[in-house]
Amino acid sequence: MSLLSQLSPFVGNENIVSLLIAMLWLFMMMIFFVYPTFGQRMQLSYMLRDIEKKLNRIKIIKDDIRQRTIDTVKNVGKPEQDPTQEIDRLSEFFLIPPESMDPFGIVYKLEHILEVHESAFENDVKKLAPHAEEHQVKTLTNLVEINRGINTLYRVVRHFYLLGKKTANIYLVLQLQMIMPMLMEIAEAYRRASVAFAEGQPIGDGIGVLVAAKLANGNEKRRYEIAKDTIVQEVEIESRRVLIVRALGPGGTVGRPGEGVRRLIEQEKEKPELIVTIDAGLKLEGEETGKIVEGVGVAIGGPGIDKFKIEEVAKQYNIPLYAFVIFESIGEAITPMKESIAKAADNVMRKVRQILLERVKEGGTAIIAGIGNTVGIGT
Repeated sequence: MSLLSQLSPFVGNENIVSLLIAMLWLFMMMIFFVYPTFGQRMQLSYMLRDIEKKLNRIKIIKDDIRQRTIDTVKNVGKPEQDPTQEIDRLSEFFLIPPESMDPFGIVYKLEHILEVHESAFENDVKKLAPHAEEHQVKTLTNLVEINRGINTLYRVVRHFYLLGKKTANIYLVLQLQMIMPMLMEIAEAYRRASVAFAEGQPIGDGIGVLVAAKLANGNEKRRYEIAKDTIVQEVEIESRRVLIVRALGPGGTVGRPGEGVRRLIEQEKEKPELIVTIDAGLKLEGEETGKIVEGVGVAIGGPGIDKFKIEEVAKQYNIPLYAFVIFESIGEAITPMKESIAKAADNVMRKVRQILLERVKEGGTAIIAGIGNTVGIGT
């Protein structure tokens, strides 16, 4: 007599299937405990499938950005030949940082390499878009850099996925799976950023430049270029002479605010009494987008060259440094500017006026540097 027939008087037929499933789960649990290697392989297989799905999603985003870049270059630059091959070449363009074994003078070595890289990259994009205007070339350069960024992200994730699959290293795969949500968020931010630069829309990182442009709007007495892609606008605010340093828009560029501030201070007979920097800052999870915080120092991100130059010249002439930061996430910084971020500009302006009243005497001079990418923000 079978086991099922023996159990049937005590267990209803409708419960037999449930009993079999329970016994199967019990059997599987025994396998996991008795044969941990089998369980580990099952877990590894699950994690690899999960990563593979997300990797395929990143590839879709990469292909979307690549096609948008190609279409934008064709529409704006009107090249005579298909730019696809050159765009693919630029997507793997690299920069080798200077040797840091001897740190003396490394800032200026890094500056030189970055300038050569920027110039070479921009010239290559200009060749791809011969009919584009100067500010359009700069925005297209940013778009091609976004394409390079998502391509690098995809290649690195694919590398660790294939390496983990090849070696069956569950710890390597586990680490990759743990950071995949953040990598997916970055990939999605790249996608939205490509739309912003393709259409020339202001991005969250441009809030510092937007504040500077609003401060100078309608009050400008004099304007001149102080460094590459960087201008100075002289205005009077609260009976104080204010020199506003910012990148030249509406093309996508951050300019060279550090070099601009350094040259400006050195050429001014009356040294400024205060330097104020305004920039976007990375918020923590749970904090409000557009929140304004203030402090002391130089609010500039990036490789540190501009920050170093302003700190050096401020120390040389004993000039106080003050900073305003507008909180954003990484994704919000490179995607179209949110309303909450744009509205913060007016609040920052009021705070800047207040700090000028408190820390600069009437008739004195101050420098205000608006930091950020000026895409979509006019002159």
